[in-house]
Amino acid sequence: MNNNYSHFQHLYFVFTGIPGLEQKYYRMTFPLGAVYVIALFGNSIIISTITSESSLHIPMYYFLCMLALADMGLALCTLPSMLDIFWFNYKSIAFDACLVQMYFIHTFTAIESGVLVAMAFDQAVAIWTPLRYSTILTNGVVCKTGLVILSRAVCVVFPVPFVIKRLPFYHSNILSHSFCLHQDVMHLACASTRVNRLYGLIAVIFTKGSDSLSILLSYVFILQTVMAIASREGCLKALNTCVSHICAVLIFYVPLIEVSVIHRFGKHLSPLTHALMANAYLVVSPVLNHIVYTVKTKEIQRKIFQMFVQTKITAEGWSLPV
Repeated sequence: MNNNYSHFQHLYFVFTGIPGLEQKYYRMTFPLGAVYVIALFGNSIIISTITSESSLHIPMYYFLCMLALADMGLALCTLPSMLDIFWFNYKSIAFDACLVQMYFIHTFTAIESGVLVAMAFDQAVAIWTPLRYSTILTNGVVCKTGLVILSRAVCVVFPVPFVIKRLPFYHSNILSHSFCLHQDVMHLACASTRVNRLYGLIAVIFTKGSDSLSILLSYVFILQTVMAIASREGCLKALNTCVSHICAVLIFYVPLIEVSVIHRFGKHLSPLTHALMANAYLVVSPVLNHIVYTVKTKEIQRKIFQMFVQTKITAEGWSLPV
């Protein structure tokens, strides 16, 4: 049997959705649509604003643009299956399509984690040596950093679908969430998953584990630098520049840690808890990150307002005085 696993693979998996609320899915039509519109439209506004305004072409905003791209990718990965479940009550996904979705979800989360590290480094350099900021973080360094983040995510996650595809699945094909995650699919296998668990652990340590440690060390360094500032006003001003990034880190890592803990130790918890936490893990970050940065960054607020005014003027046929 071990030599012919392909005969023991389901043709499709079945998503769970939100247990206990199946009869109320129609009520989620508008909220779910609104959530994805906010995620896609908000992040696209951030990207278009940064790319079109030369005054925002600095490392901090380049990294923010990368974060918005990762959030858009994450939203687009989960959008099809979420809409199928809650709008059309269609819960099936083909085996290979599940592997593809799994790959892109884990790839974009790894990219987002890497971008958060780059943003932490950007904050540290800006506070530690502001006069040398432009010489340390040049456009070339930013481009190379982005390529490293992308390459690491693609390469680390690439084996995941293959180590899943080698496993036999001939018992349950019902997933715990509204999308395909490695740990969720792995638990349905009818053979030893030691290789999967080992590689999954290595991948997590190499990406999110090392990234979270790097962010922590960056903020230890930032705090040491800030505490050396003599004036209280200067200290608060320096810390205020980090608020948006700290919020983005918490938005990303808190749901991630909770989902990981629930998968490892929360077998006694209700399926509803598993489903809600997984949805929060992949939906909250794309929805909230761009809001946090828009609220906290005056430059982006000003540029978005200017774009809105110009669009309205163009649409209504007005002309600006020369």
